[in-house]
Amino acid sequence: MPDTLSPDMALRKLIMQLQLAYSGEQAAAMAYRGHWASVRSTEERQHIQQIEGEEWHHRELVGELLSRLGAAPDPLREWRTWVIGKTLGVACHLAGWFLPMYGAGKLERRNVKEYEDAADYAIASGHPDLIDCLLTMAEVEWEHEHYFRERVRSHPLIRLVPLWKELPPKESIRQRLKEHLYTEPARSGVA
Repeated sequence: MPDTLSPDMALRKLIMQLQLAYSGEQAAAMAYRGHWASVRSTEERQHIQQIEGEEWHHRELVGELLSRLGAAPDPLREWRTWVIGKTLGVACHLAGWFLPMYGAGKLERRNVKEYEDAADYAIASGHPDLIDCLLTMAEVEWEHEHYFRERVRSHPLIRLVPLWKELPPKESIRQRLKEHLYTEPARSGVA
C-alpha cells in the first residue's frame, strides 16, 4: 500500500497508472487480434477473440476513469503502444504457437499487479469509488493469465523455458484490499 504518499502524489501516480493501462490495453487488444488469427484451434481462436474484446472493454473503462479524474491519455504512449500492438499482432503469425501464448501469459500476469496498484493509489488519493472497477479488471486479467498459463503448461517447450511464478488465487485480489480497508477506514475514506 502506498501509505506514505500524500493524496496529491497518489493521485498523480493513479493517473499515470491509468494512462499506462489505457495505452497498454490498446497494445494488448491489437496483439490479440493478430494472435487469434494465427492459431489453428477453433476453441483457442474463440477464447483469444473473447480476450481481445475484454481488453477493448477495459480500455473503454479506463478511459472513463481518466475522464472522471480530469485527465486524458498520453498521446506519445498511445502512438508507441499502437506500434507495439501492430508489431506483436504480425509477429504472432511468424513466431509459432508457443511464444505468443507464453508472452501473453507473462504480460497478463503483470496487468493484474498494475490494476491492484491502481486500486491502492485510488485509496491513497481519496477515490475509493474507483476501486471496484479496478479490481474487477484485475480479476479479468487474472483469468487471462490463467488461460495462457494452462495453455503453455501443456506444450513440450515448457521443459526448456521456465514457467513464470503462479499468481495467488483470484480471491486474494479483493481480500488484500479488504484487509487494508478494514484496518485503516479513516485513511481510505470508506466506512
